[in-house]
Amino acid sequence: MNRFEEKIAEEGEAGLYADGIDIIQVNVGLRCNQSCAHCHLSSSPENEEMMDWPVMEKVLEIARSTGPEFVDITGGAPELNPDLIPFIKGFSAMGIRTQVRTNLTALLEPGYEGFAEFFRDQAVVLVGSLPCYLEENVTAQRGEDVYGKSIEAIRILNSLGYGTDPQLQLNLVYNPGGAFLPGDQADLKKAYGKELHNRFGISFTNLLTITNMPLGRFEEQLKRENQLGKYEKLLSDSFNPATVPGLMCRHQISIGWDGALYDCDFNLALDIAMNHGAPDHIDKWKLSDIVQRRVVTGTHCFGCTAGRGSSCAGELVAEPQ
Repeated sequence: MNRFEEKIAEEGEAGLYADGIDIIQVNVGLRCNQSCAHCHLSSSPENEEMMDWPVMEKVLEIARSTGPEFVDITGGAPELNPDLIPFIKGFSAMGIRTQVRTNLTALLEPGYEGFAEFFRDQAVVLVGSLPCYLEENVTAQRGEDVYGKSIEAIRILNSLGYGTDPQLQLNLVYNPGGAFLPGDQADLKKAYGKELHNRFGISFTNLLTITNMPLGRFEEQLKRENQLGKYEKLLSDSFNPATVPGLMCRHQISIGWDGALYDCDFNLALDIAMNHGAPDHIDKWKLSDIVQRRVVTGTHCFGCTAGRGSSCAGELVAEPQ
């Protein structure tokens, strides 16, 4: 039993168990046109890992048999997968809604300019990474020119109805610029809305706050700054039992680019596949062994239960512990 499971045992939980599959999250590849300082997957233009079409076909079959509320497509930059368009069309043909996590700048890459219109035509929900409304903070995390390109991409999406048409959701993602927890999601949404509208005339639907996990490049940064132990203590000391029922691992699964099965995207980053009797690859798929599986946990799980909580859909509770 690790420290996280010891903590939830204090709350009367004999392990962490899934409660159905509402969302299927699919990582279609680790290649990205950016190399962000906080990326828990260490994605970059040099990454070659990419989901191929045979694996995508198996994912489509799983979605057909499972009937999730929606499929959440992530990366890397999902747009860089050459089979993304037929993949999304496959879900649309089944009446399954799709959501794509975009870094926004990929929409401006040569040869990818048509993705914005395709997403609109398929009514894809977009989750766009914009870790701050201030240029200097975005530059520190994501590199030079990323902020300006992100604003340009949002303007294009706004012109297509994203962020203004209720049927075309554009949700932005905030994550802290250092070793601290996100602030109140509602307050940050107001700040983002005011700054982005007043300065650029752009709109978005929702803001999602996500805690930085001490994994990947962010972990490396914490080690360089001799802050890893301090940050991990902050996460564990900020444990909020009210977040446990809504943890994303209890309501979704994560499928890696090679078809491996994970309880969440962070376990994917650590290459910790499903276990405790659940299959670890889509080739061994058995729904009955997955829907109420015991989740594989670790000390990194404190990142999802700290303060207001954190998930791919933003904070989990309105108030911290």
